[in-house]
Amino acid sequence: MIDAVCFGEALVDLLPDRRGQLRDCERFEVHSGGAPANVAVGLARLGLRTAFVGAVGEDEFGHLLERKLKEEGIDARLRYASEAGTGLWFVALDQRGDRTFFAPTGKDSADKLIDDSDFARVPDARIFHCGSSAHVRPGAGDVLRRAVRAAKERGMMVSFDPNVRAHLWRDLADLTALCADVFPFCDIVKLAEEELAPCLGLAAPAQALDALHALGVKLACVTLGERGAIARRGSERAQVPAPKVEVVDTTGAGDGFVAGLLSKDPLAAPLEAALAFACFVGSSVCTKLGAVAGLPRLSAERPHGLA
Repeated sequence: MIDAVCFGEALVDLLPDRRGQLRDCERFEVHSGGAPANVAVGLARLGLRTAFVGAVGEDEFGHLLERKLKEEGIDARLRYASEAGTGLWFVALDQRGDRTFFAPTGKDSADKLIDDSDFARVPDARIFHCGSSAHVRPGAGDVLRRAVRAAKERGMMVSFDPNVRAHLWRDLADLTALCADVFPFCDIVKLAEEELAPCLGLAAPAQALDALHALGVKLACVTLGERGAIARRGSERAQVPAPKVEVVDTTGAGDGFVAGLLSKDPLAAPLEAALAFACFVGSSVCTKLGAVAGLPRLSAERPHGLA
């Protein structure tokens, strides 16, 4: 059986040749991106048998993404859409490595056309991981609602990281409503601190963990950037700091966190150790340019205590 299947968007990230505003850049380098696809790469590098299911454009960038996923040993089940192009995201980096995005394809890229036929290609797996960015259109939102319910019925562990991109949503109330429908079917939810308000209507991380627990989420995590992360699993709570690293680019750090967490049997493993490893993987991503270059491999050296 496949260990994990990631469902959603695969995109091309175009990384700049310098820090600052995009208007001052001269060259951009092609990198693979898209949160669920990044998680798939992270899981594959950590030794899990991984599949990715999504839609890309019938174009050169779509085929590039398929090649990159397959090179990581991922079972890439892509649908090539002729009616839209592969998503392109230009990434601007400030002096601290924090990023902002410019997406000329916006809500019109192929990944936003995800439909029930795509979920029909999802293989049985222990873990089903998804996000929200491929589901900003009303029809695609309904696909996500049906997908998490169906994955749960098929006995998969459902993992959800909304990975909010506010500019994609016509009204953030639509995102809040989508999350309200999805959370009760999730075993694992990861939110960044700044996502608490649009996803849950809350501001305090501890409150968010309690609210997710009340909805039936078995493991709820809130990432706090350079301050690390906190989590609740049943009556257990844990908080760990993030490793100190020289930050090059924060793109994909949350995806790395999710990959590290899911690789550790997070519903059964010691909670603090699983959370620490997730922070290690997320921090490792920040040391390289792009969302996947810094994802560690199974054989990579780890800090003491991180098996």
